[in-house]
Amino acid sequence: MTPAVRQRLSFAGLTLAVLVSAVGAVTAKHENRKLFMELQALTDERDRLEVDWSRLQVEQSAWSTHARVEQLARGDMGMRSPSAGELRVITQ
Repeated sequence: MTPAVRQRLSFAGLTLAVLVSAVGAVTAKHENRKLFMELQALTDERDRLEVDWSRLQVEQSAWSTHARVEQLARGDMGMRSPSAGELRVITQ
């Protein structure tokens, strides 16, 4: 092989290596952006779910207060506190 042919093959090989490297860099950058967008979407969903969870906890605590349970027991179920004559003390 003559030096000129060897030089041309080397140049072609280096050019191909640069092009492959450039395509790899562009592909990696695209994948990175795609994954970052997915991360942002998942972070937004997590934040939304945390807000919902907090709201549900507040709602649950409001529905389970002692006053609310007593109101339901007296109003909807017709329950009442026993009178003194209805109380029995058991001792062993």
